Amino acid sequence: MKRLISAQLISSVGDGAYYVSSALYFTLVVGLSPAQVGLGLTAGWAVGSVAGVALGKVADRRGPKGTAVLLALGTAASVTAFLFVGSVFTFVIAACVYACFQCGLGAARQALLAGLIDPAERTTFRARLQALSNAGIAIGAALGGIALALGTREAFLTVFVLDALAFVTAALVLRKVPAVAPLPAREGEPSVAVLRDRPYALLALLNMVMVLYMPLFSLVLPLWISTRTAAPSWLVSVMLVLNTASVVVFQVRVARGVTGLRSASRYARYAGLLLFFSCLVFSFSAMGESAWAAALVLLLGAALQVVGEMAQAAGSWEVAFGLAPEGKQGQYQGLFGAGTAIARMLGPVLLTGLILVGGTAGWVVLGGLFLAAGMLTSPAVRWAERKSRPGVEVSPPVLAGSARRD
Repeated sequence: MKRLISAQLISSVGDGAYYVSSALYFTLVVGLSPAQVGLGLTAGWAVGSVAGVALGKVADRRGPKGTAVLLALGTAASVTAFLFVGSVFTFVIAACVYACFQCGLGAARQALLAGLIDPAERTTFRARLQALSNAGIAIGAALGGIALALGTREAFLTVFVLDALAFVTAALVLRKVPAVAPLPAREGEPSVAVLRDRPYALLALLNMVMVLYMPLFSLVLPLWISTRTAAPSWLVSVMLVLNTASVVVFQVRVARGVTGLRSASRYARYAGLLLFFSCLVFSFSAMGESAWAAALVLLLGAALQVVGEMAQAAGSWEVAFGLAPEGKQGQYQGLFGAGTAIARMLGPVLLTGLILVGGTAGWVVLGGLFLAAGMLTSPAVRWAERKSRPGVEVSPPVLAGSARRD
């Protein structure tokens, strides 16, 4: 499956360059205000989170390989469309189209992975993809950093062209991946079955809460460090590098401990605890006037956070794949992946308000959300397992405190 890995790595390089430079391009070159950029991205990911489920169903019915190729080409075209944005209206339209292709591509690639990789190896293989994706994003971010340093329109446009070419190349690589046969819908089957699967929808919701850590390094911690702590503002770059390097080096090793739904539930609990304690540690960084002490506290919080992030990722992959019926992986992965799109949409507004306004109390609330989501995953998984077994009564999950230990 080297071609599947190569396609992921190539597209990640393009993503990294885009993520680093796009916001400044839209504000400095296009002339949009930060509020207008935020509006466009919010609208885009809102539409994309819905489109991901529908396009995932298309992957199930038409075949994930061909669907992934077309969606990768569509992503390239939507990135190119950003070059012609000149107003708020055209930006919102382009952002919605881009997010739809991105979310649909994620669902199709996950369905393709599920069809090509043995179920026992899916989580480990997904971990390899995640590690290489982080490496690709880091490379792309470095290229995007060059555009930021130059600050010219031509430099920013080069980044968008690079991103588009990356997705075109990924599409060409995906064409050489073995095909997975589509499965036609059964008579009497609901149009989008995943929307009627309440346990899986609950797990997708819990996963959405857990991935709220995503805006921390890109937005919340830079603002927190500069406004609430004595630590130098450049420390966030060090923390981001350490986070990326840790995922590249250790994600596969962490994922090896997940061998089924029981261990996945256990890892979700670990993740909730680690993310909770990382939030507490981050809150302590505002206490005191020593820059060195604040920096050490922040680095400790970042270390706890990245371990929790890797545990959460490994557990969520097993849950997402293991509880999705064969033949419906596309739409199920589309729903599960919608959590990431929603976190991108709501996370910046929610976390900046919660942390920068609430301070220490805000960190405690965020940590409590991580802890609750991690603990509730186990009973939700058992509910989903009971629902999948004929003749077993299905009831909603109980609180985590009454859960059996794995």
